[in-house]
Amino acid sequence: MSSAIKNVKSLAPLLDRILVQRIKAASQTASGIYIPEKNVEKLNEANVLAVGPGAPNMKGDIVPPSVKAGDKVLIPPFGGSSIKIGDEDYLLFRDAEILAKINE
Repeated sequence: MSSAIKNVKSLAPLLDRILVQRIKAASQTASGIYIPEKNVEKLNEANVLAVGPGAPNMKGDIVPPSVKAGDKVLIPPFGGSSIKIGDEDYLLFRDAEILAKINE
C-alpha cells in the first residue's frame, strides 16, 4: 500500500466536513483517441472518501452529514479546501456546500 493511500485513509474530517476526490474526466475516447488535457473541463462530480461525525445544531444535538463514504456527489465548480497528497488532489467541503447526492 502506498503512503499516499495510507495517509488519505488515516485522514478523519472533523464536524460536518466531507473529504471528496473529483472524478477525473476521460482522457481517451472509447475508440482510443486521446483528448488533450486543455479541452477536458473539470467535472463537478466527486466520490466521497470520508465524512466527519456531524456538527451541533442550536440545541447542541449532533446533526450527521447527509452523505456517507462511498457516495457520489455533485460539488460546486469552485470552493472547498484543496488537499494534495502525493500526486492526488482531494477537496474538503462542509456538508452544506455539497450540491446533491447522485443516486445510481
